[in-house]
This record gives sequence, C-alpha cells and structure tokens, in this order.
Amino acid sequence: MGRLDGRVALITGGASGIGAAAARLFAAEGAAVAVLDRDGDGAGRVVETLDGPKGLALAADVTDRAAVEQATSLAAADWNLCLAVNVTGTLFCTQAALPHLRAAGGGSIVNQSSVAALVGLPGLSAYSAAKGALLALTRSLAAELAPEGIRVNAICAGTVDTPMARPLLEMRGQGDAEAGARVTAERYPIGRIGTPDDIARAALFLASDESSFVTGAVLTADGGMTMV
Repeated sequence: MGRLDGRVALITGGASGIGAAAARLFAAEGAAVAVLDRDGDGAGRVVETLDGPKGLALAADVTDRAAVEQATSLAAADWNLCLAVNVTGTLFCTQAALPHLRAAGGGSIVNQSSVAALVGLPGLSAYSAAKGALLALTRSLAAELAPEGIRVNAICAGTVDTPMARPLLEMRGQGDAEAGARVTAERYPIGRIGTPDDIARAALFLASDESSFVTGAVLTADGGMTMV
C-alpha cells in the first residue's frame, strides 16, 4: 500500500527540479498528482512520466490569483516579484486548497523554503527575505489550521542540482556547472550538493502520516551546510 493512497497532491513548480521529483515520488506512492507550473508544456511532460493514478498538468502563474489557468513568463529577479512568487503565491495556493483539505477532514501542506532563509548569502537579499517570510507564514498557518487537522511544514533546502541552480553553478565554476557543483560541495559536510530526489523524499515524509505529529516545523535538508 502506498503511503499516499487515496490522497490528492497539488505540486507547484512541478515542471522540473524538486517539484518534478516530488510529483513522480508522490504518484508512485499512490497520490493523484496535479502538476502546476508556469511552464505548461513542461508540466505535461512530467505528468506523462508519472506512475500510479492519472495525473493532471496545470499551466498557471501562482502570482495571478484571478487567472491561475494561464502561464506567463516571469523571472523572480526583483524584490516585489520574489515576494509575490514565494509568499503571496503560496498563500493563494493555500487558500485555494483549504476547502478541499477541510472537506477531506485534514491534510498536509509542505512549503518549499531555502537555507537562504536561515543564513546570509551575498547577492540574494530579495530571495532570502522571501524565503524567510515563507517560514513565518508556514508557522502562522500551522497554528491557525492545526485544530482542523491540517498540518503545515516547510523544507529549507540547500543547493540542489536543478535547472534553476545551473546558472549559479556555472558562475561558481567559471562557466562549468560541474566544477561549480564541486566548489559548492566544499561548503557541505556531507560532501555533495543535493539532488531533487533528496528534497522530494523529505517532502514525502512531511506529506505522509509518518509525520502526523509534526506541524509548524522547518526541516533543513542541506547536507549539514547550516550547522557549520
């Protein structure tokens, strides 16, 4: 029996990286998975790879509350957009999911934060502020929704080898992403950067009943980077 049999999972940012890995893992564990991303074609390609119940691809920009079915081309480069994507978008998705979670008698929300919320990183002020605000939102929602059987937790991921991280790795490796990954791994006691599956497995734990006594928590999945 899958750990998520009979569950419905909506995964944002699901066209690649951590989101795609989580979609595949959750589907394999029995969940009916809706893959939401502003890259609708990418979301569709991920859905085609899912095992388990039929998946659904949704093209949406999570910062547009009135038109969640339409994707737009956004780059989270400035302060307002970074907050909109990471905080406001999370709130909109939570508000949209709540009636369904309540109808189901409870459920689990897993927010994707970052170690940038926990340590100072040069050049990432907007991103760090947004991910920090997401942790505050996670804790507040956890307190508000706990009486309804709805748990809310967050994962603070370290550097993960995803398409989004590639430009950063290339910069650190002077044009060579693999060299950049090796340089970055030197900051990680575990000796490597993360994979999308590393974070997806952490999300599975928080989504499943194995974490039924866990809410308002921050799970740091960073190879030990923030402990040194």
